[in-house]
Amino acid sequence: MKKLPEIYDVREVTRSALFRVEQLKLRFSNGVERTYERLAGFGGGHQAVMVVPLLDNNRFVMIEEYAAGTEDYQLSLPKGLVEAGEDLLDGANRELKEEAGYGAEKLEHLTEFTLSPNYMTHHMQVVLAQNLYEERLEGDEPEQLGVHIFSFDELPELVARPDFTEARAMAALYLTRDIIQGRNQN
Repeated sequence: MKKLPEIYDVREVTRSALFRVEQLKLRFSNGVERTYERLAGFGGGHQAVMVVPLLDNNRFVMIEEYAAGTEDYQLSLPKGLVEAGEDLLDGANRELKEEAGYGAEKLEHLTEFTLSPNYMTHHMQVVLAQNLYEERLEGDEPEQLGVHIFSFDELPELVARPDFTEARAMAALYLTRDIIQGRNQN
């Protein structure tokens, strides 16, 4: 196993309402020094969560919302921040209710994704939601989100769509499909 580089200086370069940019000075085990930058959060105890809502073993719920990064409407999975002090699964269920209009009787943490580990400190918890029921909570979205139902059979066509480009949602769907198929074979 490689020895981690020594971080001998960290300073904040700039910040916005959502992010901080940090500059790290590193010294590698071979003596080479480099300066890296990374996008960091504020460390306020919030976790990010993405929910894969299953209607049954083949159909799942997606949302359609405006994505400022690509300046268009994109399909994705319900996601958001778990409030400080809020249980991960409770936060996942709240986000599901706010964004998709469903609650879940059964929630299961599947994995944790990093978003871009070379440049970001952010992590995303992926939660499987099953035994769905209709329930909507008021959220902080500026407009009603579109709610769409797809099946795992449609996944190749879905991934080819220009309005579905979010890699973490794609990874979460493929992971969930494989988990569900594995459970059905046992």
